[in-house]
Amino acid sequence: MNKKIVLIGYSGHSYGCVEVAIKQGFSIVGYHDVLEKVSNPYHLKYLGHEDNIDSNNKAFIVIGDNSIRRKIYEKLRSNNIFLNTILIHSNTTISKSSLIEEQTFISAGVIINPQVKIGVGCIINTGAIIEHDCSIGKFSHIAPGAVLAGNVSIGSGCMIGANAVIKQGVNVGDNVIIGAGAVVLKDVNSNTIFVGNPAKQI
Repeated sequence: MNKKIVLIGYSGHSYGCVEVAIKQGFSIVGYHDVLEKVSNPYHLKYLGHEDNIDSNNKAFIVIGDNSIRRKIYEKLRSNNIFLNTILIHSNTTISKSSLIEEQTFISAGVIINPQVKIGVGCIINTGAIIEHDCSIGKFSHIAPGAVLAGNVSIGSGCMIGANAVIKQGVNVGDNVIIGAGAVVLKDVNSNTIFVGNPAKQI
């Protein structure tokens, strides 16, 4: 029996989510967005603005921007929309002891090792490696190829850039941006931007 789902948003990030949802056996009813998209590579039906979601269907937010994803999540949650969905690509390695919360998308080639905790609404993108005992806060994005060594803590609303490396035991605060290819060797305060090797605040 097919499971029905509606998507919130429909642009670049959503395309991977569409394919994973189909592989997981979901029947995509259509998508909600502020406006109907001109580009529609998966021929999805436009269902109108996200203020008009049918509460009988599960919804998944497929928007790459962390802050927008969070705002929409909180609004839908207050309206009792079904949001208890996780999309996981079939080509992943995920420890059974990991904890992954709702509205999280895990892309192809991801490795998640034991005792990892991933909060609500996260994106773990292609080929990222999350080692043992790491925690990732709500609505954070781990970009392609990023590596979190063991016992790393990532706060909420963070963007960890492509191929960045976070040293074992490092704590990263909330709303942090780590640049692509950065090597983070020490703790990072909230609301900062770090780039380079070794990473420095800018």
